[in-house]
Amino acid sequence: MSVCFTLPTVEDTHAFGRRLAGVLRAGDLLLLTGPLGAGKTALTQGLGAGLGVRGDVTSPTFVIARVHRPDPARGGTVALVHADAYRLGDAADPRAEIDDLDLDASVDDSVTVVEWGEGLVEQLVDAHLWVRIDRRDDDTRLVELEPVGGDWADRLTALG
Repeated sequence: MSVCFTLPTVEDTHAFGRRLAGVLRAGDLLLLTGPLGAGKTALTQGLGAGLGVRGDVTSPTFVIARVHRPDPARGGTVALVHADAYRLGDAADPRAEIDDLDLDASVDDSVTVVEWGEGLVEQLVDAHLWVRIDRRDDDTRLVELEPVGGDWADRLTALG
């Protein structure tokens, strides 16, 4: 069972990320897929705002992963780990590079978002959320959420 949302603007993508953050909790893993420029980082920026984390959420393409600590002044209680596996696809063993990031050390205590992580990080947890984003020619984003295990399906009903 998947749920789809149409987001006409980048601002709508941010707002949707803030809404989605409302159903997230420590230990959650989100796998973001979609072409370059689809809005994966824009969605994650909304997640960061909704989770109340410190610092600007920017694309981790060149640093591979960033940890955004919760900001109690903004209502934050859980960290956001934002990773980008895009550049790992050319590695001889991209799974070994994912292991080097040590995501399993923080996955229980944070919300972990991995762009381009398909086939690389699903084993970190028993359940996760696939987030597929496609950008149409008119810049509208189509976001599909597919729950994989756990209570994701129940939580997604809260998004309406």
